[in-house]
Amino acid sequence: MSDKNNAADLVGGVTVESLRDLIQKFGYRAEIIADAKGVTLVRSSTSGVIFDIRLGNRIAGDQSAYADFTFLALFRVQGGELPLTLLNGWNNARRFGRLHFDQGFLMLDMDVSLVGGVHAAHLRAQFEIWDQLLQGLVAYLRSELPRATAATGAEAA
Repeated sequence: MSDKNNAADLVGGVTVESLRDLIQKFGYRAEIIADAKGVTLVRSSTSGVIFDIRLGNRIAGDQSAYADFTFLALFRVQGGELPLTLLNGWNNARRFGRLHFDQGFLMLDMDVSLVGGVHAAHLRAQFEIWDQLLQGLVAYLRSELPRATAATGAEAA
C-alpha cells in the first residue's frame, strides 16, 4: 500500500493563528479572542451556534505551538432541573463528543490530538464530526428535553 502523502504534509502542532487560518480554510468563520480569564482561544460558529476552540498542551521546545485542542460549546440552563437521563442518553448513543453539566451550563466538548502528526484531511474530518455533533445536539435537545422533563416532572430547562 503506497502513501502519496509524505511527512512534510503532516500537521503536528498548531498556534492560535494557524488554527484560526485552518478553520477559515475549511469554510468556517473564526476569530481569536481572550476569554474572561485572559486565555486566548478561537471562536467560531456553525448554524448559528457559537463554539470555542481551546488550545491544550504545548509542544516541548516550542512555547507557541500546541499538540491538541478542544472544541467546546456552552448552553446556559435557566430555571428548572436538567435530568441526568438526558445527558446519559446522549453520551451512551454517540462517540467522540462528551456532554456534561456544570455550574449552570450544559457543555459539549470534543478533543483533537495532533500528536505524531495528522494530515489536513484528518483535521477537516474532525471539524465535520464536530459540526455534526453540535447540530445533532440541538436537534436532540429539542426532541428529548420535553420528554425527559415530563417523565421526571421537572420544569423544562
